[in-house]
Amino acid sequence: MRNLFLIAIAFVFSSTSFGQTQKPVTFSAEIANRNGDSIKILNSGNGKPIKKIGIDKQGLFKDTFTVEEGIYMLFDGKEYTQLFLKNGYNLKLKMDAQKFDESIVYSGIGAAENNLLAQNAIADAKYDYTTLLASKEDVFTTLVAEKKNADLLKLADKKLNPNFVVLQKKNIEANLAGLTKYYKQGIENNKLNGSVSPSFDFLNHKGGNTKLEDFKGKYVYLDIWATWCGPCRAEIPFLKQVEQKYHDKNIVFISISVDTDKDFEKWKTFVKEKELGGVQLFADKNWNSDFIRSFSINSIPRFILIDPNGKVVQADAPRPSSAKLKEDLDQLLK
Repeated sequence: MRNLFLIAIAFVFSSTSFGQTQKPVTFSAEIANRNGDSIKILNSGNGKPIKKIGIDKQGLFKDTFTVEEGIYMLFDGKEYTQLFLKNGYNLKLKMDAQKFDESIVYSGIGAAENNLLAQNAIADAKYDYTTLLASKEDVFTTLVAEKKNADLLKLADKKLNPNFVVLQKKNIEANLAGLTKYYKQGIENNKLNGSVSPSFDFLNHKGGNTKLEDFKGKYVYLDIWATWCGPCRAEIPFLKQVEQKYHDKNIVFISISVDTDKDFEKWKTFVKEKELGGVQLFADKNWNSDFIRSFSINSIPRFILIDPNGKVVQADAPRPSSAKLKEDLDQLLK
């Protein structure tokens, strides 16, 4: 599965385009434990499908189509993986959809580039971004430089398509620039730690309005999210687990949606259908809410931890899927 952190912050994929007039792509696959009856090839720039291919009961498909040379996404109904496509490629994929990235192997013309993308996805999932982002600035700079050099070294193979190498180098630069920006924003966020938190007065899904002061005497863990945010939705199962673990402790879990007013009903329905727990609030003026702006929130999901006296413990708290959150809460809620 693609690393959700990078999907959230980056400029991750460069879209196409090196024009061609060659014969079309031939793309075939053998997929075990398929997640659906079709796969989609998506434009990596806007996420729109350019091709839908049916899969038979044996997990097989084969199709031909023309493309502009560049990076695309393959979506099987549950998971995503990158593709590099060029007219004239005869690309064969073998995959177990339940294991996904770990099982992906390509053969045929175009295999070298696409196997590298699959291997990069595995390496990215294993990379310790938590430690990187918690590093002191000089260590962070060193680690980022080491990661850049390691990523560029993978592109030294002369068998790789030159245009693919150009796109990947751009992606490496963009991803690390986004990572650095996120890190520096985190440093700024942490300057709020120990200060009195700004308050809010937001509409509650259960009716009426809710203020931060309503929870004085309790720790407050805030989840800033939106219904359209994939990484936010991915954290929901983990947040439910954390809520269950600490349900009898001195802490309240509050989710604040920054959906726009036109999506208010969508938010109400989403909360009900997904049986979201905790306190569910809808921010006035979404991104322009005074509370949201006071924490300089410009990307989501974002998590904030406030103490029983209303002071900020962590302006950029660990996300529910991070083991660090449970470690921190175990210390605070002894």
